[in-house]
Amino acid sequence: MRLEDLFLDTLKDIFFAERQILKGLPKLAKAAADPKLKEAFMHHREETEAQVERLRQVFELIGKRAKGKTCEAMNGLLEESEELLETAPQPSAVRDAGLIATAQAIEHYEIARYGALIAWAKAMGKDDIAKLLHQTLEEEKKADEMLNQMATSVNKSAMAA
Repeated sequence: MRLEDLFLDTLKDIFFAERQILKGLPKLAKAAADPKLKEAFMHHREETEAQVERLRQVFELIGKRAKGKTCEAMNGLLEESEELLETAPQPSAVRDAGLIATAQAIEHYEIARYGALIAWAKAMGKDDIAKLLHQTLEEEKKADEMLNQMATSVNKSAMAA
């Protein structure tokens, strides 16, 4: 396997993952009790739409059709959020704390994938691709930081519940 093959395989993985996230974010928003958390999930959905478009651009730049490959890691992370909704069926601060935790697990997966893709793009001399992917990486880091900030108040409310 060449680095180019690994790059393409991982690109397909994150393309699938981002499209699954697009489907999952409205459900997370609907499940959240905190209005700010609802808003944050929907804002990140808009960002994710732009991220999917950037990935389409990357596929175009490498001359490949934009195609996903099943990402078992993302399926598992999204399944965790489903399990949370089953075990905490009523909107509450505790459920919001769990939603934040599952959302952060998703963000951390994305951060790891984009970091690797950027490094590989640079190693292959594809700085234009690295720049596109870096834009998404920064958005994912900001989303994670915002979730960290929200967790501070939500966790206090959850402890009081």
